[in-house]
Amino acid sequence: MIDAALDILASRYAYALLFVLLGTGLYMVIANENLVKKLIGVNLFQSAIFLFFIAMAYVDGRAPIIEGKSHGVGEIASPLPQVIVLTAIVVGIALTAVGLALIIRIYAEYGTLREDTLREVRADE
Repeated sequence: MIDAALDILASRYAYALLFVLLGTGLYMVIANENLVKKLIGVNLFQSAIFLFFIAMAYVDGRAPIIEGKSHGVGEIASPLPQVIVLTAIVVGIALTAVGLALIIRIYAEYGTLREDTLREVRADE
């Protein structure tokens, strides 16, 4: 059973990296009190989703852009998930920029980036 699990892990290493990034990003979002670390966790989580889309893009079969039989084609990459990921990267960059701008404004207003301290300050107002 362990040999089968190691064989699957060796052949599907992208999925192992996917779950490591996914877990790390989710842990950073949940466990950290610092807003910058939370934003970094969101970016790691986002990168894991990108990796998932790209890993799922490889399929066995005929290339979608070649008509007729495609000889000698084994595993090919579908272009649709790649286009979706490129669009998601642009959205992710915009999300990060807006998040950092909000974090700068929060720090200028309250002088801290810790979530628990921000809750206390907001409760006192």
